[in-house]
Amino acid sequence: MHAIMTIADRIAARLRNLRGWRRYAAAFGAGSFCCLGLPPLGWFPVLWIGFPVLAWLLQGAEKTRQAFNIGWCFAFGYFLFGLYWIAAAMFVDLARFGWMIPVTAAGLPALFGCYYGLSAVGWQIMRQRLDLRGVSAALTLAWLFALTEYVRGTLFTGFPWNLFGYVWTEFPPVAQSASLFGLYGLTLLTIAAAILPSTLTVAGASAPRGNAIIANGAAFGILVTLGLWGGWRLQTPASMIPDVYMRLVQPAIAQNLKWDPAEREGNFNRLLEMTAQPAARPVTHVIWPETAAAYFLAEELPRRLQIAAVLPEHAVLLTGALRAEGEDNFNSLLALDRSGAVLDFYDKFHLVPFGEYVPFRRFGPIAAVAAGLGGGFTPGPGPRSLRVPGLPPFSPLVCYEVIFPHRVADPHDRPQLLVNVTNDAWYGKTAGPHQHLAIARMRAIEEGLPLIRVANTGISAIIDAYGRTVQSLPLGTRGVIDSPIPAAAGARTLASRAGEVISLSAWALLGSGILIFGRHRRKNSA
Repeated sequence: MHAIMTIADRIAARLRNLRGWRRYAAAFGAGSFCCLGLPPLGWFPVLWIGFPVLAWLLQGAEKTRQAFNIGWCFAFGYFLFGLYWIAAAMFVDLARFGWMIPVTAAGLPALFGCYYGLSAVGWQIMRQRLDLRGVSAALTLAWLFALTEYVRGTLFTGFPWNLFGYVWTEFPPVAQSASLFGLYGLTLLTIAAAILPSTLTVAGASAPRGNAIIANGAAFGILVTLGLWGGWRLQTPASMIPDVYMRLVQPAIAQNLKWDPAEREGNFNRLLEMTAQPAARPVTHVIWPETAAAYFLAEELPRRLQIAAVLPEHAVLLTGALRAEGEDNFNSLLALDRSGAVLDFYDKFHLVPFGEYVPFRRFGPIAAVAAGLGGGFTPGPGPRSLRVPGLPPFSPLVCYEVIFPHRVADPHDRPQLLVNVTNDAWYGKTAGPHQHLAIARMRAIEEGLPLIRVANTGISAIIDAYGRTVQSLPLGTRGVIDSPIPAAAGARTLASRAGEVISLSAWALLGSGILIFGRHRRKNSA
């Protein structure tokens, strides 16, 4: 053990003393390495290497500019390799959007890097003014980075993709903690636990190391306790919604053919044929993916009658579809019965910037990538619960609406099921569809609700209220899933009741503790 600590001390001292481009290359490498913790790999221990490296590098920063650059390079590496798949969408129409490949591949990571660069500057200022060292300095850095994760997830409509708490998706026992304090709270705990080992070295500690050992032991004990609790929670068998047998249709239509006028009829017929396939038992509900058919189904009765002709008796179809109302176009989900009538509809409200609408469009002639409707889509009013025959109330989520913690259900009309229709064909066989599935699984855990995910292609899946995948179709596979549907967990989760209050309270308490400790330390040193 002594030999290991000696080696760690030498590594920490060397990182602390790096200068110039070597310092920033090390920060970039540490952030890039942390990507291995994300789906589909899920190697969560890499955070316990990447974050201590970040802390040691920041300890060697003498100027705020250096601290900013270290934080920026760390985040740039993390997002460059974590979000590379977004650029794949531009290859669908290279003639129009090829110029955006470098913007999406490097521009977004560079922008997000600024958030974390400012966090690093804030840490340096607080450390100097409050005379923070060792454990208090490490927890301050964790507090600022976790708060930045929340800002990234909410500011300018938000993009909470690949929050650090998602590293637990492939380790379900600890992932169950999201049902207690939500993904943002789990992210705070994860970053704090990952940074604390930096305090065990001479470069990171304020001697003696006793406090650091106690803090690391406490963090490890908390994670182990949560893991044991989560393992116990996972022993709960999933019950099924009575008298529901659902068919999920994954047509696997290539994105470059999906809107091709010459392919439109054939694509629609493929959906009809897959819907009409025989099943082991009577199907009560069929789900098609996001914008499954290239028609405005709500306005085209002949198409709806074609669908009604292949629906099983008494069955209801839920399908992603385009919908028009006056001059507005919506990315919607429709519920159709066997007569072809529209029972209800939901309009997506959290649209993808530059994908489904263009911010500040009046300042430039940029078209929305996914909309294909000139000005793009109009947002709907917000989350709401739909009711159709045979199903409990459910909350529709169109594509990336599922990525927003505590924004997936109407708090005033609580659903019992989440239905997520999506189209990940834009991103091919990259990490993106795997990350999207992992995010959906975490929403099920947070809310204590089963989630049905139907993709054009991507990974269609039935997920129970504990985030367990009951059945799934692999990426790029054409097929159907016929299955009963899990019921909601017996009691509402704490996270679904309290929303963001728990994580915000944790940030407030930790921040208050840091300030009180810092003032006390300065008073005693004076």
